[in-house]
Amino acid sequence: MFNKVLDYMISDIKKRDLKKQGYRVIGNHSAIKVCEWTKKSLRGDGICYKEKFYDTQCHRCVQMTPAVGFCSHRCTWCWRDIDFTKAKWCGEIDDPSFIIDECIKEFAKTLVGFGGYKDVDKKKLKEISKPQQFAISLSGEPTMYPKLAELILELRKRKINSFLVTNGTQPTALKKLLDKKAQPTQLYITLPAPNEQTYNQVCSPLIKGSWKKILKSLELVSKFRRHVFRLTLVKDINMNDIKEYASLINKYKPKKIECKGYVWVGHSKERLEKHNMPYHMDVLDFSKKLAELTGYKITNQKKESRVVLLTKD
Repeated sequence: MFNKVLDYMISDIKKRDLKKQGYRVIGNHSAIKVCEWTKKSLRGDGICYKEKFYDTQCHRCVQMTPAVGFCSHRCTWCWRDIDFTKAKWCGEIDDPSFIIDECIKEFAKTLVGFGGYKDVDKKKLKEISKPQQFAISLSGEPTMYPKLAELILELRKRKINSFLVTNGTQPTALKKLLDKKAQPTQLYITLPAPNEQTYNQVCSPLIKGSWKKILKSLELVSKFRRHVFRLTLVKDINMNDIKEYASLINKYKPKKIECKGYVWVGHSKERLEKHNMPYHMDVLDFSKKLAELTGYKITNQKKESRVVLLTKD
């Protein structure tokens, strides 16, 4: 149920839209949404690319956010409703333990109906109440949540992995994670554009100097044990300047790179056209050219997700 803070932030129309999209709102500013790959995995119908690339189990992955409605970007390709997002934190701050407890409850509650399916994997269904990881992304910019370090440390205490996705505009928050020894299990940082001009066009930043902040975050990323640069690729929008992407990658030297094709879904359909969605062959071709310019190697890919993984070592 939406409480008074979200009532202030989000109109009734936005509330209905979130519910329609399958969100379960928790407390003042958090939410979960069960990933379609989680459902597929329970039915024995495939796994997400993160399970293929990394040590994860998508049927035990809680896709959540501690920052509904807070983001410093309004990206062209975002499938969420970005019109109501705020670039500065406001309102109450929920306790990390409360957020984790409620996320786990809502995750299991959302999937309990799968017990009635004939083809469901019974073993996996029993495991949904004991998540293996929290994918801290979903909606908004999670590094804007003031108690993110405490959230990650509490997850670690419970032996739950944390996959943190950030747009890089909050380098002080990343520094705080390092200072508090609250490194996530894996850090994703989005590299949305090859240069500042394209970045301003496609991300519509809501804070000043955000490109410089992203570059500062790229410097910090090397201090995280497991980290990935994620390139969200949109055809005819940000896939043209491969040499400039390569220049940034050669400078900051990430351990891994994900080239991920944009998918024409949700609210992004109001801002982009279907032809802006690259085919997997487009993403693969881009990745091959990037590999030639950087010395990275293509080590994995998943056609259904339009994603290619490049690794240095």
